Amino acid sequence: MKAVVFRGGDALGVEDWPRPRAGAGELLLRLRGCGLCGSDIAKLVDAAPTRPAVFGHELVGEVVEVGDAIGPLASGETPVVGDRVVAAHHVPCGACHYCRRGSPSMCRVFKASNLDPGGFAEMIRVPAANVRHATFRIPPAVSDEAASFVEPLACCVRAVRRSRVERGDTVAVVGLGSVGNLFVQLYARAGAAVVGVDPIAERLGLARRLGAADAAGPDAAAAAVRAHADGRGADHVLVTGGGAAVLPWAMSVVRDGGTLHFFAGGAGDGLPVPLQSIYHREITLTTTYSSSPADLAESFRLITRGDVTVEPLITHRLPLAELAAGVELMRRRQALKVYVTP
Repeated sequence: MKAVVFRGGDALGVEDWPRPRAGAGELLLRLRGCGLCGSDIAKLVDAAPTRPAVFGHELVGEVVEVGDAIGPLASGETPVVGDRVVAAHHVPCGACHYCRRGSPSMCRVFKASNLDPGGFAEMIRVPAANVRHATFRIPPAVSDEAASFVEPLACCVRAVRRSRVERGDTVAVVGLGSVGNLFVQLYARAGAAVVGVDPIAERLGLARRLGAADAAGPDAAAAAVRAHADGRGADHVLVTGGGAAVLPWAMSVVRDGGTLHFFAGGAGDGLPVPLQSIYHREITLTTTYSSSPADLAESFRLITRGDVTVEPLITHRLPLAELAAGVELMRRRQALKVYVTP
């Protein structure tokens, strides 16, 4: 079979890759589509990933092989050949200290679990634990493209829950890529006044259409935040990109006692704000990494009910052979979301 393989040096190429088989409790999927995530792009410049590697985890596939002793999917059905499913790549054990204390993405099993290979391949094996806890059969009325957002939306669901937003809060969402515009919708659904922040005019317009109370570039956004928060500043600032360099601006718009949430990592080995300032203003710094089976289930419900709009977020559709071009489009911020098909 064919897969897009990373061998280091920022290079991606289509190669022959061993075709996996479905073992006991497992599924083999034929790729229907896979979203390109910012974390996939980050791995291209990270020295840590094992090489060669096949990335991709926002996966939609068709079941072509069902392993022995197969159990029900996370959505409750017993899978059969021909089903369309969406499958996530990481699952926790559910029993360790981290899982019991509400930190499933810190579970050591979670970090070790994965699809075989990643989603940028013609065939993908779904391990048994992923079948049980992170695979959902897609209803006929839901498109492949919409279903591909189940995993990224689940990560956003977890971040919104951890931020403890309340109705009437003001939230600044910094960075209005596909993830930022998912956050705009989730915070608006929670009853918050959302101010989107991005230098690209088209993204500001999309955020307004998706429920933002206001949207502006960084220079004008601070005033917009205060206008919606009666001069106090944002109750929450959610940062989707930009790394530590965004922190001084975020500190300038968050209210005393407010929360800064970093959804993504990024450049910066230190935090460019005085600890004393964080202390005296009682600023809470929070982060989230990935999601949990419960978040995936909630995300699946939101997608299948049409409660979150995702179709306008896909701006480019490319075949596997052109994945490298999709990476460049996202790096140059010319794409919101690239959706890759066989």
